Amino acid sequence: MALIQAPSSVVMVRPWKFYSNPETAGDNAFQKNSESSIPEVSLKARKEFDQAVEVLKENGINVHVFDDFGEKETPDSVFPNNWFSTHSGGHIAVYPMFSPSRRRERRSDIIEMLKSEYRVQDVIDFSGLEWDNLFLEGTGAMVLDNINRVAYTAKSNRSSEIILERFCSIFKYEPMAFDTADANGNSIYHTNVMMCVGSRYALVCLDMIVDVNRRQEVKNRLQESEIKIIDLSFEQVDNFGGNALELTGNGEPILVMSQRAKDALRQDQIEEIQKEARIVPLSVPTIELAGGSVRCMIAGVHLSRRT
Repeated sequence: MALIQAPSSVVMVRPWKFYSNPETAGDNAFQKNSESSIPEVSLKARKEFDQAVEVLKENGINVHVFDDFGEKETPDSVFPNNWFSTHSGGHIAVYPMFSPSRRRERRSDIIEMLKSEYRVQDVIDFSGLEWDNLFLEGTGAMVLDNINRVAYTAKSNRSSEIILERFCSIFKYEPMAFDTADANGNSIYHTNVMMCVGSRYALVCLDMIVDVNRRQEVKNRLQESEIKIIDLSFEQVDNFGGNALELTGNGEPILVMSQRAKDALRQDQIEEIQKEARIVPLSVPTIELAGGSVRCMIAGVHLSRRT
């Protein structure tokens, strides 16, 4: 079951012109500006990226690395999980993005590589809905439980419920959308900063779900799926504690998250996670300035390899 939720191959995009994107700062409370110049920040981000790739490979993950040299001004391209996702049965989805600069991140060479190395039946492209001001930013907007077929989604301007319904009907998920608020009353911009669903456990800040009844429904849905809930605090979410991803490395489940995220967890939470998966921390403090962490950097490949 683990491989259904936790892939062993991933796509990552190496940043060459990286900075905290002013276009996305309005609704991303996690973003911070750097005091350094863009070339300095980009170099630091690239070093963190390369180190992260090495650690993943050492842990048995197959990493497809693409470079973004920055000619198109795509400062967030290190976060490819927002513009495409892959699904068992040979399906790829391409998504409409809220920020104009992020629309330029979509690239055909990644899709063509997937077609050549994996079995791909179809590519469902929702990106034309940008012209209708409708957005659904991939597995940032949706946290997918691929085993129990649930799409957990924090409502925001980056997660249109119209496209969510359409996605769920095509890909056979049950939509579970909810309103959220952080400690300052702001909506959570991407579900994957407050929630991570593994094969048998979930890291989630239930208190961020505003409606008490809906909060209970989400909790019940996870428990019905026999998923152990590791409840995160607001402060842990602020430190990217929810921005994690379960992968399968060398045949065993691992949970990748940033060093900062792991440091924010309590010892009892770490012990609960490690009953199900080994935690592999990656140090990405510069990349986190852009408002995303390790989970955002990784697009999982849920496709069958060509023989």
